[in-house]
Amino acid sequence: MARVGLTPERLAQAGADLADEIGFDEVTVSELARRFDVKVASLYSHVRNSQDLKTRIALLALEELADRGATALAGRAGKDALAALGNVYRDYARVHPGRYTAAQLRLDPQAAAASAGARHSQMTRAILRGYDLTEPDQTHAVRLLGSVFHGYVSLESAGGFSHSAPDSQQSWDRILDALDALLRNWPAPPPR
Repeated sequence: MARVGLTPERLAQAGADLADEIGFDEVTVSELARRFDVKVASLYSHVRNSQDLKTRIALLALEELADRGATALAGRAGKDALAALGNVYRDYARVHPGRYTAAQLRLDPQAAAASAGARHSQMTRAILRGYDLTEPDQTHAVRLLGSVFHGYVSLESAGGFSHSAPDSQQSWDRILDALDALLRNWPAPPPR
């Protein structure tokens, strides 16, 4: 019999909280069972294994990020939209470091297709419409923005910018300025 109150959704939420506390890589069904003071076997009626739990946490994180991104982008265009989306990722990583790591989990194709991951791409593409990029440059720009946002957030989260001047906020602001300038002046493709 399933323990009253335990659901896959509640376990994913508790797993996400645990990831923020101890790190996403440390989250297991066993650790979650300890937090609920239940036997591990009682959780297996809700999640198949630790990988299933981690996938559920990743899906939750992607959904939260997409919701925050959509709210931040409402009514914005150009550099304002670019900065808003970048700040959503950066702020989310600061507040929810384990969830942010979870959002980077490689999902199987079926889970990825059903996830909010597509919304992230759509939001980025919506920003790029303000820069008048066409394919394949739009895809290149989506990859560039994802790489810069994730790379900066990951390095900053690991303390990579805490030992030198200028302040990391100043660098972030300059990077957003540079990205805006690059997107407004996207280079022509090389001749074939």
